[in-house]
Amino acid sequence: MLASKKQMQKASENLPPIISNHNGFPIYFLTGKKYLYQTLFCALSLTKSCKETFRFILIDDGSFDQDLINQVKQQMPNVKLILKNEIENNLELKLPTSAYPFLHQKRKIYPHIKKLTDIHTIDDNPFKLVLDSDMLFWNEPTELIDWLKNPNGCIYMLDSEESYGYDKALMETLCGFTIPNLMNVGTFGVNSNSINWNNIENWAKSLEEKQGASYFLEQALSVMVVANQKKTILNKEEYIVNPHERGSTFNRSKLHHYVDLSKRHYFENDWKAFL
Repeated sequence: MLASKKQMQKASENLPPIISNHNGFPIYFLTGKKYLYQTLFCALSLTKSCKETFRFILIDDGSFDQDLINQVKQQMPNVKLILKNEIENNLELKLPTSAYPFLHQKRKIYPHIKKLTDIHTIDDNPFKLVLDSDMLFWNEPTELIDWLKNPNGCIYMLDSEESYGYDKALMETLCGFTIPNLMNVGTFGVNSNSINWNNIENWAKSLEEKQGASYFLEQALSVMVVANQKKTILNKEEYIVNPHERGSTFNRSKLHHYVDLSKRHYFENDWKAFL
């Protein structure tokens, strides 16, 4: 699997250009040195799956240097990069350390939280569709496109098993609403203006104080944000989290999110099948 992962990294350097269109639908990725090759494959698979055009916005996870900037600009013409300095300015403006000490501490040790803090403090499109990099599109994601054309409430995938890291009862007590089942934020669209950062600070701190740190904190916070919003829930038979089958699912599925044991299929087979 690791050998196939290295092959995928090498193959990513020779992918056809992934055009970012200024007037296209905005798509956000948090990425950097360790994950850019996956970002490139995911973005290319999206452009190949449909006739729509997209504006790709890559958010620096803290690892961008000049070489990586040059590579991205060459492989993704007209891409928009949100780099470390701009992110820090946004955070200081909207989430000053003095007011949000817990979130700033988490950013230092838990990169996943940046999918909320670093992306949803960008002052551009109020509605943002954020994609994880470890995904491949196989057919036109019509439901995603429809949401991008007329965004309303939130949109997300269904997980293969519930992974919030915290008891639902505690989450519901904190946010005051019923927590939906099986939310997965590999694909997550929401209005940034609907995020109450005071709530995020307090929820995150309370969750950890009561039940400890969790790898899934960012997913738990996201589901609490949208608990009372209108939801577009993607069909789990078409937008598949942790796909275990190979080949036969490509004809009917639209998106695979390669988590957990499906990483093996991703690295050993599926990126090659995509090419």
